[in-house]
Amino acid sequence: MNRWPIGVFASIDEGLGVDLDVAHDLGVTTVHLHAPSQGSRTPEAAQVVAERLRSFGLEVTAVFAGFEGESYADIPAVKQTVGLVPQATRQMRLAELKRVIDFTALLDVDAAGLHIGFIPHDTSDPEYLALIETTREACDYASQKGIHIHLETGQEPADELLDFLKTVDRPNLFVNFDPANMILYGCGEPIPALKQIAPYVRSIHCKDASWSDLPGETWGEETTLGKGAVDFGEFLKTLDEIGYTGPLTIEREISTNPERQRAEIGGAVALLNQLKQSLSERRGAPS
Repeated sequence: MNRWPIGVFASIDEGLGVDLDVAHDLGVTTVHLHAPSQGSRTPEAAQVVAERLRSFGLEVTAVFAGFEGESYADIPAVKQTVGLVPQATRQMRLAELKRVIDFTALLDVDAAGLHIGFIPHDTSDPEYLALIETTREACDYASQKGIHIHLETGQEPADELLDFLKTVDRPNLFVNFDPANMILYGCGEPIPALKQIAPYVRSIHCKDASWSDLPGETWGEETTLGKGAVDFGEFLKTLDEIGYTGPLTIEREISTNPERQRAEIGGAVALLNQLKQSLSERRGAPS
């Protein structure tokens, strides 16, 4: 894989992301795949998906889990419903995550990603300790399949995420860094956060956002790439400095308006290619 191939978040039957044919038309070469419904995760279905991906010249670099009952309506809803944090659904969702890991293995992909949810701030909280054990169980299961787990940034500041990763203490636990989520959730400036957790960063979402007037209490606003508060020129420069060479995966969540979504992702592809070229010229190296 070439350095920094541009990708897009995609889906095949339900969930977030553009269809695979749209990804192909956009000219990208990699995708993060939102895990399909359970009926589409059989070995036979995985073979069909793999053939379709090959026909489009697309490589899946991570499969992302989502869970029934999650709501991103506002920050309180996220706290109550998202990821492995909610106690009432934790074991059911752990079982679902394991099924997504199984599907990831069927596609011969080595990374499964998820939003784990709002990690408790109090490290002595029994729920924090329970989440540690749940995450260890997920990592150990994934390790048996040769798969890494990537936790997406957003719901906690970088120092708290770093402490959590170190406490879980599993060699296959990493981070999918989304700079816009740091802004949307009011959790800190993305570039310093990227530098802080750099050793764990194994995948990237390229998404932009503007700050809320009440960071951490109300949502920021997702924007077109290059129109928000993320300095993507500096973002790529920092990725270069930390030695990240993997895909730059565009995520633009406006699926209610597919034409606009497609146009904005196309613009994001052009912007990232321009920034890559500019950085390459400054470095005197091929993009």
